[in-house]
Amino acid sequence: MAGPFSRPSSRAAGGFALAPPPVHLPAVRTLTRTTHDRRTIMTDTSNSGFRTERDSLGEMQVPAAALYGPQTQRAVENFPISGIRFPRRFIHALGTIKKAAAQANVEMGLLEADIGDAIARAADEVIAGTLDGEFVLDIFQTGSGTSSNMNANEVIATRATQLLGRKVHPNDHVNMGQSSNDVIPTAMHVSARIALHHDLVPALNRLRDALQAKAIEFDDVVKSGRTHLMDATPVRLGQEFAGYASQLEHGVRRLGNASAELAELALGGTAVGTGTNAVPGFPALAIRKISEGTGLEFVEAENHFEAQGAKDAYVSASGALNTLAVSLLKIANDIRWLASGPTSGLAEITLPAIQPGSSIMPGKVNPVMSEAMMMLCAQVMGNHVAVTVGGQHGNFELNVMMPVMAHNFLQSVSILANGCDAFRTNAVEGIGANRERCRELLEKNPSIATALNAYIGYDEAAAVAKESAKNYESVRTVVKRRGLLSDEQLDSVLNVREMTEPGIPGGGVVGGGGG
Repeated sequence: MAGPFSRPSSRAAGGFALAPPPVHLPAVRTLTRTTHDRRTIMTDTSNSGFRTERDSLGEMQVPAAALYGPQTQRAVENFPISGIRFPRRFIHALGTIKKAAAQANVEMGLLEADIGDAIARAADEVIAGTLDGEFVLDIFQTGSGTSSNMNANEVIATRATQLLGRKVHPNDHVNMGQSSNDVIPTAMHVSARIALHHDLVPALNRLRDALQAKAIEFDDVVKSGRTHLMDATPVRLGQEFAGYASQLEHGVRRLGNASAELAELALGGTAVGTGTNAVPGFPALAIRKISEGTGLEFVEAENHFEAQGAKDAYVSASGALNTLAVSLLKIANDIRWLASGPTSGLAEITLPAIQPGSSIMPGKVNPVMSEAMMMLCAQVMGNHVAVTVGGQHGNFELNVMMPVMAHNFLQSVSILANGCDAFRTNAVEGIGANRERCRELLEKNPSIATALNAYIGYDEAAAVAKESAKNYESVRTVVKRRGLLSDEQLDSVLNVREMTEPGIPGGGVVGGGGG
């Protein structure tokens, strides 16, 4: 029997042969040695595709054309795990932070102006996305995100060197006054706020407005309400859609509260929250530059130990996304059920036919946009679980699950924003009301008997409702057969439109309740 450290079989359990792992042999190279600021760089001049660089751990083979350096390459080789990289918003935030830090260091007389300008120009390229191909690291890496901070430092330093014509150092210049332990938490908050404000909230507002427009359009449609999936007293279709719109309005408010918490930045706490190696005044100035660059107001953290040792604000904001996913799933599922049919379901609304629904059943059309929305909401909920677990791993002075937290949060924002727009344009805006079907189902709804409580009492009304359901006939028919109320009284009491508003139908003075 194979032990826990035995070499794995080359054949999988199902009998399929597994390909052997690829073997990469270094090519023969001609190397030229240069030294810059205590860092030895050996450039490949033999067109073999690699250059040799040296850091504190020794030599590393780095792709010749890469702007990143040895620390990034070490992480590339250490973490070949998922192929999932940081999203655009996070890279944008890293560039924003590095530019702001360089400008602050120049203004404080800590960094030569030409070097600071070159760093800012290189950081602008990171912000613009021009250098996204240089950010090559897997999100499953060191839990502090140090590898990605150094990825940014090395890329910006190399590009700044090219722009300036003399050496810019990734640590001494680009990372001046900073640590990965305050840069990555800062990038998490900056990227999250930008994504919320520029991506998700606008998409939510557009979907809310579309739902509200349908609420107005459908305000005249009286239909059966449903509780426990069973018939209940009448509602207006417009009221249901107004409820959906209100859910999103509340969701936007929750995101606003979450964004306010994310305005606090860890920058300035450096390694453990004490601010060692950062000159007093640097954090406030750099954060002011970040605010100016993003158009959003950021402030220095009230307590740097909280900002770096915990990620409570981030978990809370992810919770707002999770709540939003719950709201959207409810809305999508309701719309799916309301459109079910066309002959054996509710069929109270119609959805746009945007694609064939079956490879075997001709003419079938499915609620695909609702299903897509439901799946992405499930993904957001799963992402929140990982963010929650990650938030628990703030061990002493540093959280060590930040990369996966950042990825999951930003993915949730992205798919929610894109999903809301797709759901709006491909489903909600094209929804129609099946007024005849709503009327048909409402007429046979035994819960209309609730309006009789004030006139014949709960027990008698219950008997009417049961007889109506048993015989599949209207409440009006049963009441007339029993001789309980006159036609004039029935017209007043069983006014279903009136039942969709507060008060006693027909002007009665007592009533009953229950779900």
